[in-house]
Amino acid sequence: MSDCFVFKGSLAALGGVGEKRARALAQQGIESVEDLWNYFPVRYLDRSTVKHIARLEEGEQVTVTGVVRRVEQSGGKGRGVRFKAWLDDDTGLLEMVWFSKAVYFSRTIRPGHVLAVYGKAGFFNRRPQMHHPDFERLASGDRDSEDHRHILASGKIFPIYSVTEAMKKSGLGSRQLQRIVSDAFRRSGAPSDDMLSPQLLREYRLMGLAEAYRQVHMPASTELLYQAIRRMKWNELFFAQLYFAIRYHDLKTARRAIRFTHSGQKTSALYNMLPFSMTSGQKQAVREIYRDLRSGSPMHRLLQGDVGSGKTLVAMFAMALAADNGLQAAIMAPTEILAFQHWLGIRSYAEPAGLNVGLLSGRQKKSKREAVLRGLSDGTLDIVVGTHAVLEDAVKFHRLGLVIIDEQHRFGVLQRKALQDKSLSPHVLLMTATPIPRTLAMGAFGDLDVTVIKELPGGRKRIVTRLCSEHQRSLAIDAVKSEVRRGRQAYIVYPLVEESENIDLKAAVEWYRHLAADVFPETVLGLVHGRMGGDEKEEVMRRFRQGDIDILVGTTVIEVGVDVPNATVMVIEHAERFGLAQLHQLRGRVGRGEHQSFCFLMYERLAGDSSRRLNAMAECSDGFRLSEIDAEIRGPGNVLGKEQSGLVSGFRLADPVIDYGLMCEAREAAFTLARQDPLLERPEHSRTRTYYHHYYQKGGLAGVG
Repeated sequence: MSDCFVFKGSLAALGGVGEKRARALAQQGIESVEDLWNYFPVRYLDRSTVKHIARLEEGEQVTVTGVVRRVEQSGGKGRGVRFKAWLDDDTGLLEMVWFSKAVYFSRTIRPGHVLAVYGKAGFFNRRPQMHHPDFERLASGDRDSEDHRHILASGKIFPIYSVTEAMKKSGLGSRQLQRIVSDAFRRSGAPSDDMLSPQLLREYRLMGLAEAYRQVHMPASTELLYQAIRRMKWNELFFAQLYFAIRYHDLKTARRAIRFTHSGQKTSALYNMLPFSMTSGQKQAVREIYRDLRSGSPMHRLLQGDVGSGKTLVAMFAMALAADNGLQAAIMAPTEILAFQHWLGIRSYAEPAGLNVGLLSGRQKKSKREAVLRGLSDGTLDIVVGTHAVLEDAVKFHRLGLVIIDEQHRFGVLQRKALQDKSLSPHVLLMTATPIPRTLAMGAFGDLDVTVIKELPGGRKRIVTRLCSEHQRSLAIDAVKSEVRRGRQAYIVYPLVEESENIDLKAAVEWYRHLAADVFPETVLGLVHGRMGGDEKEEVMRRFRQGDIDILVGTTVIEVGVDVPNATVMVIEHAERFGLAQLHQLRGRVGRGEHQSFCFLMYERLAGDSSRRLNAMAECSDGFRLSEIDAEIRGPGNVLGKEQSGLVSGFRLADPVIDYGLMCEAREAAFTLARQDPLLERPEHSRTRTYYHHYYQKGGLAGVG
């Protein structure tokens, strides 16, 4: 890409930069003109949205410019401190209030400063107000300055750039950055080479790259700015999808896998022994997986299913088919509790069907471990269930044909690749009970085929979910006591293991003692948390499954994989501290049997996002809808987790949730290109190839995902 730029000198040579400012820019990763082009404005000040204070209306998002007349800090010390400033634009006074970071604002906003502020207008006692508005200090403190007159007099759209403390100390503000960008355009022009072919630009009505950069930084109109931002977002989405498209093409055409051609005795025995009918979603999932396994190309499929939808049984049929074809299967889980739970569940299906299953974990006795390793190497074991211990060099398979990775979002791409490398092009099935919105699945797992099981087995009742403040704690306690008297069991979940000096949370260990001694003195309680040894955790879980423990107190180590149909109450302490995905997984530990189940979301304070999360939990039981709400609240990178969100969270402008339609368009173009020219060898794709290799393969992404 650097060849596209004429200006090759240091940024310090640009007008208004100098060595000190160049160092401040470098700290933000801006070291070249190319970096400067890609340092996009965070928002825009549109002259058409600037209003006089006297004309403000309740609830409208507007920009106001004026001079700060006075400031005030009140409320004592700590969290109660608030900062106020009054802005005058000659038509009235606007009161601005910040309820946090008062010290910062008292240093940043002073009487006499000329500001452009953006926010939601409101009124208090008929006086105009804004709470926590965004603001930009104009270059001069003089209200009659050239900058201020320029904004008020022109009809232009002004870019607002994010400015770090280091930039501010070097004398760089948003207005200075705008001038530096203008000088860079004057000296070098915009990048002349477009990484997209003329055909793509025409077909998808995309603005040329040079014009898009110019309009993003120096917009001539709202429409041209929209088209420029659309082009930049399209770039990000297209190259992410091209990465997936090329990988997908490679998996399906360049590599070969063993065909599972024989459906024999073990598959038939598994089907005939089922005491219930499979759901239509399970049957469809099995059909799609079997089609992959028989194709001769490596399966690379993501199986999504809400809590309790029966994904393990679907995986069991895939493992039975592998055994019928003389191949072994490995299923890897992120925790020892989940691996042990899988081992118990799979063994109950597998052994009556004539399948031999072994468990491999990091805390096994040496004799048991050696027996499992022998069974894998000599082929007497058909299936192994394990944690990351399955990845160790000592684990040798006789003939591994199928790799299943459960709760795959908890494994990094290198861990997944290490398991795949145990065999030559094994079939891979990734499973998750954490629903991923289709918008994010396409953005983060675009090289996978996706199967979704949406329906749950019949006969299950909807879990009654209630929000309870500390004052309503007795409702949850009474429900637990009532269910235990009926012979049922309950969970009580806390977010931490030990008291923290910084976070006001009840620790599981401390409250376990309190609950056992004071609240449920005649009930058998057990404790499980992440710092316990594997054998100790397994023993507690075994006693809970057998009914020897009535109430299990624990941390989020029980959120996935625990399957006790007799458990009917889930109490989640400090529910406002959890994300929606965790809350949904925890709730999913109950409601797995025929009895009515209950979930109590305990909270101390509710506001903003936490209120929206908990109310969504009370109103909705659909994990996929909850995942969409979670993405809206937290953003895609946080929903997916750090291991999966690299391509998604690396976007500067695009958002897979908001820009889903644009992503579908970019995906269509990317997959078409990968089918027609998978190596990007055609002359018209040379610039696309250069950009793709520079920005994607340079990071080691290819061949790993």
